[in-house]
Amino acid sequence: MEHLINQAVRQMQVSGIRKIANMVAKYPDVINLTLGQPDFTTPEHIKIAGKRAIDEDKTFYTHNAGLFELRKAASDYLYQKYQLSYHPDDEVIITTGASEAIDIAFRTILEEGCEVILPAPVYPGYGPLIQLCGAVPVYVDTSANGFKLNAEMIQNNLTEKTRCLVLPYPSNPVGSILDEKTLTEIADLLKDKEIFIITDEIYSELTYGKKHTSIASFPEMRDKTIVINGLSKSHSMTGWRIGVTFAPAYLTAEMVKVHLYNATCASSISQYAAVEAFTRGIEDPIEMKKEYQARRDYVYDRLVSMGFEVDKPDGAFYMFPSIKQWNMKSFDFVTQLLEKRRVAVVPGDVFSEFGEGYIRIAYAYSMETLAEGCNRIEQFVQTLNMEKGGKGGCK
Repeated sequence: MEHLINQAVRQMQVSGIRKIANMVAKYPDVINLTLGQPDFTTPEHIKIAGKRAIDEDKTFYTHNAGLFELRKAASDYLYQKYQLSYHPDDEVIITTGASEAIDIAFRTILEEGCEVILPAPVYPGYGPLIQLCGAVPVYVDTSANGFKLNAEMIQNNLTEKTRCLVLPYPSNPVGSILDEKTLTEIADLLKDKEIFIITDEIYSELTYGKKHTSIASFPEMRDKTIVINGLSKSHSMTGWRIGVTFAPAYLTAEMVKVHLYNATCASSISQYAAVEAFTRGIEDPIEMKKEYQARRDYVYDRLVSMGFEVDKPDGAFYMFPSIKQWNMKSFDFVTQLLEKRRVAVVPGDVFSEFGEGYIRIAYAYSMETLAEGCNRIEQFVQTLNMEKGGKGGCK
């Protein structure tokens, strides 16, 4: 009976991030720098709001699109943070995490054979969902431009089949963001074309020295853009599973149909906690971001001292150093690092073929953990340098 299973599902691979994370269980004393999960606990006042919802028996289905109170809170939050205006009654959907938001967006706008432009290296969760829709992911190599997509790259990959462009910035795995000039040029290119934009802004609150700008803030782009955000990264609420879509009413009306047949509604308990996060917790990300920036600076400096070539991230909490100088495949480098020094990172080819030659290090961990991880990585590359005839050690 196996041959009767949906071929698109059979061909789908488990995320390489999860594969590496699962390998970690085989080894004792591993420093695990694989998962993009904040090490902070959910702020106490948000947890109290969730507990209160349980105590008050707010444990029933909500409106399919989510509690109106939450949709309004999310809409107000987005306006206050990024000057984006969406009506809570018909332009906002509360989803089971940003992952479901991405899924319902793709399933609403994609059809068999159409193409989706993705800036690579890129988060591996998009491609399989696109393929489940019968569509084709088109990966665009951005490495020559500091891992940032621009209008020229998009233009060179447009075809009559192009249906959607994904802008996942701040970027996972690189931490790059797009400035207003680049977004203006992209908007000018696409404003008269029948192409949707999905802008995944789950890391929008985690930028360092540069303010996040959404392409939906350009008036000519609002009607064709789906903004995706959520609370997992900004408020350390990964397990609460609260995502949000913001899109014009004609798109939201169709997406909510996919959502209701997929999930009915997001967890009521999580929704009440999310109201607290979007209102009284609006400044919660600030202290977390300060700590992430200190961690970023520490890991960056350590990697540079070891001889890695690496761009300093402008956002998110990932570092994407090159390992090309050691002439090793990313998977081999990662496997040996795990086996010999008990440090787990993610091979770059997980993020498309254009990530080969790099590794991803998540710095969403305590400074103590990062220090020990860097010490072990340094020991590992010293050994590699000695093996290829180098002197090893720090510069």
